[in-house]
Amino acid sequence: MRSILQKKSLRFVFAANVVSMIGSGMNAAAVAWYILQATHSEMALGTFAVVQTIPAILLLPFTGVVIDREDRRRLVMVLDAARAIVILAVALLALAGKERLWELYLMNMLVAAGFWMFWPTITALIQELTPDDEFVHANTFLLAGVQGGWLIAGAVVGFVYNKIGLGGVLLIDVSTYVVSFLCYFAVRKGRHVVPRPAELRADIVAAESAVQKFFRELREGFQFLRGHREITMLGLSWALFLSAMMTGVVVTAPLSDDIYHRGAVGYGWLNGGWGVGAFVSAFYAPALIKKFGARRSIAISLGFLTVFMIAAPTMPYFALAVGAYALMGSGRGITGVAMNTSLMEQIPKHFMGRVQNTFYAAGTTLQVLQSYIVGAVAQRNLIAGFSVIGLVYAVGFVSATWPVRASQPAVAQSE
Repeated sequence: MRSILQKKSLRFVFAANVVSMIGSGMNAAAVAWYILQATHSEMALGTFAVVQTIPAILLLPFTGVVIDREDRRRLVMVLDAARAIVILAVALLALAGKERLWELYLMNMLVAAGFWMFWPTITALIQELTPDDEFVHANTFLLAGVQGGWLIAGAVVGFVYNKIGLGGVLLIDVSTYVVSFLCYFAVRKGRHVVPRPAELRADIVAAESAVQKFFRELREGFQFLRGHREITMLGLSWALFLSAMMTGVVVTAPLSDDIYHRGAVGYGWLNGGWGVGAFVSAFYAPALIKKFGARRSIAISLGFLTVFMIAAPTMPYFALAVGAYALMGSGRGITGVAMNTSLMEQIPKHFMGRVQNTFYAAGTTLQVLQSYIVGAVAQRNLIAGFSVIGLVYAVGFVSATWPVRASQPAVAQSE
C-alpha cells in the first residue's frame, strides 16, 4: 500500500474523492431529509431516487465511448465543474428561501447525470494509473477515500442541518467540488488518451465518418461482453447491487422518523453507521479477497447485505439498527473493492468505459422500477419496503454464485 501512496497522481485522486464525498454525502442526506419533511411521503422519496436515473438511462449507452476516447482526467474535471455550478445555483435559492421541490428534483437529475458518468470515468482512470499487480490495493484506497468522506458526511449532516439549513449544506458541497477540481488538476499535465490495439487498417479508419466510428466503437463494447459470459454475470451482480444501494434513500429517512422517531439526527446516525462499516472494511477487504477470491467475496458481502437489510427495521433498539447499517456498509465496501478489482483484471483498459457503462445503465434501469415499487410498498409498510431491497441483494447473490465457465482471456481477444 505504501507503493500506491508513493504515486503522486494516485494521492491526488484519493484526496479528491475524500473531499468530494463529504459534500456529496451531505447533499444527498440533506435533500432527502428536506423532501421527506416537505411531503411526508415515501413515494416522493421514490421519485427523488428515480429522477437520478433518467439522465443515466439516456446517456450511459453512449458516454462509455467518450470515456474510452478522451482524456479521463480532463473529463472528471469538467464533470466536477459542471456539478458545482448547478448546485451553487440551487444553494443561492435555498439561502434566499425561494427553493421549490421541482428545483431540487431538477438539480438532483443534472448532478446525477454527472455522477453516473463520473464513476466509470474515475474507475477507468485509476486502472490507467495503477500497476496491474496493485489493483486490489488501489481499489481499497479508493473505497477508503470515498467512504471516509461519506463517514464524515453521515456523522455531521444530521447535526448541522438544523443549524445551517439546506442552503448551507449545498454551499459546503460546492466548496468540496472546487477542492476536488484542483486535486485532479494536479494529477498530471497535458492530454493523455489510452492507446488502443490496432484493429483496422489505417485507410479504413480514415474513411469512416465520426458517426460511423462512434457506433463501431459502441458495437465493439457489446461484442466484447457477448464473448465473456463470466464478466456479464459479474456485471449483473453489480447492476443489482447498485440499484438496491441507491434505493436505500427511500427507506432510510422514514426508518429514523417513523419507527425510531429520531429525526434528522437519527438519519445522520444511520448514514454514519453505514459509512463507518464501509470505511473499516477497507482494512480487511484485501485479506478477505486474497483468501476467498473476488467472486466469493462479492457473494459473501451480498449475503450480508440481504440479511441485515431485511433485519434493520425490526431491531428493538435504535443502536442495533445503526449496527445493522454498519454491517451493511461493510458489505458495500467489500463488494465495491472486489467488483472493481475483478473488472480491472478482466477488462482491457480501452474497453473499460464502455463495459462499465453497460452495467451502470442496467443498474439505473432497474433502479427506476425498484424505487417506485419500494416507495409504494414502504408507504403501506416500511418493513416490507426494506424486504424488497433485501430481495434484490439476494438476486445479486445468486448471480455472483452462478457457475459460469470462463471464456478466453479478455486481453487476448482485444488485440
